[in-house]
Formats: sequence, structure tokens, C-alpha cells
Amino acid sequence: MRSDDDFTERLESRTAERRAGISLFRARNVPAVQPAATPPSPGLMEVYSPPPQPPHRPEKVWESLSPARLDPAFLAGNGLFPEPGQHAVTSQFDMLRTRLLQAMQERGWSRIAVTSPTHGCGKSLVAANLALSLARVPSCRTVLLDLELRHPDLARLLGQQAGPLREVLSGDQPLESHLRRVGPNLALALNGEAVANPAETLLAPQTAETLRAVVDHLAPSIVVLDLPPALGSDDVISVLPQVDAVLLVADATRTTAEDIRSCERLFEGRTTLMGVILNRAQERSLRRYRYGKK
Repeated sequence: MRSDDDFTERLESRTAERRAGISLFRARNVPAVQPAATPPSPGLMEVYSPPPQPPHRPEKVWESLSPARLDPAFLAGNGLFPEPGQHAVTSQFDMLRTRLLQAMQERGWSRIAVTSPTHGCGKSLVAANLALSLARVPSCRTVLLDLELRHPDLARLLGQQAGPLREVLSGDQPLESHLRRVGPNLALALNGEAVANPAETLLAPQTAETLRAVVDHLAPSIVVLDLPPALGSDDVISVLPQVDAVLLVADATRTTAEDIRSCERLFEGRTTLMGVILNRAQERSLRRYRYGKK
């Protein structure tokens, strides 16, 4: 049996430690380091640290993603072309890709949003073709993310099954359970279900954390975000703080000059408008893509 003096000495020692405010934490599932057999010197406190964690390796994260296969014939039927020379439009997207990459790298940016003034301008088609073009650059890791929560269309265009992205944005499901990898350097984060309250979902801090996790864990060269139309709701404004720049897709058959000016006013002070892409142009002189800071 311990003596009263021994008990009193131990109690005073523990009380002194609590007053010092020292907390020792051990990472989950990391075994504690066993103390040395030699008893500590009087008046000194031993601190045991967990072993150092291995450095983060994004390439291992990419390798761990579940693979997905794209059907070139199916894609071509939807106006998507993964192979160079498959269609005349691939060279135009390759030019857009190269200029965009150069501009983003110069500024240290990685997140480009694709939107349009109104619904039906072909922004999802542009976002998908841009991601496919970026994936043709071996050194460029690309993530294509569907944040068009009202009318998600990328999964249909790409011929892929997708669960509800909202569960990932809210943190209810892990990011790696939803991402699919196409080839060595294209990751798809698609959405298979419309969201009833998209603006609130995009405004939630959990969504911002998910977007940061995409960049932190995958270290992509570029993230292409398919956003909702800019006019008519606050969806785009909700997510603009999470993007570096925007591409605006205009429809030559329906978009007006005032629509584009309204989008420019919306983006002003919030993000950089990198350029306007004119879709469905009828005149040969208009069948081009315009770039540059607006």
C-alpha cells in the first residue's frame, strides 16, 4: 500500500500539470510512443509525440480514384470530342485551353468557372469540351466539377451515372467516394440530382471547404466549374468567392449585348471575366472565340 506522503506528492504533481494548461493530443489510430524504462528526472515532464506523418502525395490520390470510361461515339453524338482532330472544333478548344492555361498560371490561379447570361447557351457543353481539351495535356491535371445545381447536365452529356453532389458538398459523403478518374489526369465530380435550394447550398461554408479540399488533396492544374446562368438568380454570386476567374458563354441566337453588360456588372469587383465565348454563331466571321481580360 502506498504511503500518504507518496499519494500527496502524486496529487500535487498532477494538479501542477493542470494549472500549466498542457494538453497532449495523439492522432487517431496512431499508437502511443511508449515511455523509456528510466524514470523521469524530478521536476521534468515527458512529452510524447506521434511519429511524423508521411508527406502528402497527390499522385497517389489520383491513382486511388475509381476509374470511369468515356464512350467516344456517345460523346460525339452530344457534341463532345475527346480526341484531337476528331472534329474541327477541337482545334478551337485547344487554342482556348492554351491561352487560358497561360493566363491562369501567370496569376497563380487554378479555378475557372464557366457560366452564361441565361439558360440554354451551351455553357455545359463548353465546360466539358474545355476539360477534355485540358486532359489532352499530359502534365495538366484537370477536375471538372458540376455546380449547376438547378439543372445538372454534365453527367448526361458524358454518359455517366452520378449520385447527388449535394451530399459531398455538405460533407455527408467523402469526396473520394464521388470523384471518378478518366485516364491519368481528368477527374469528374458530377451531379445526378437537382437541388431544391441551390443558392443556400453554394453559400454554405461546407461547400467552400469541399472546394478547398479538391485543390488541397488533388493539387490540380485547373478546376473547371460548370456554374448556373448568371442572370435570374443569386446562384453564381453565391459561389464567386470560391473561383479565380470566369468564362462567359453567349448564344449568338439569343444573347443580347445588354445581357453581356449585365454579367460584366455582376462580376465587377467580385471576380475577373477572362473572356466571352460566342456559341452558335451563324456567320463565318463570328465562328471564333474571344479572349482577354474584360
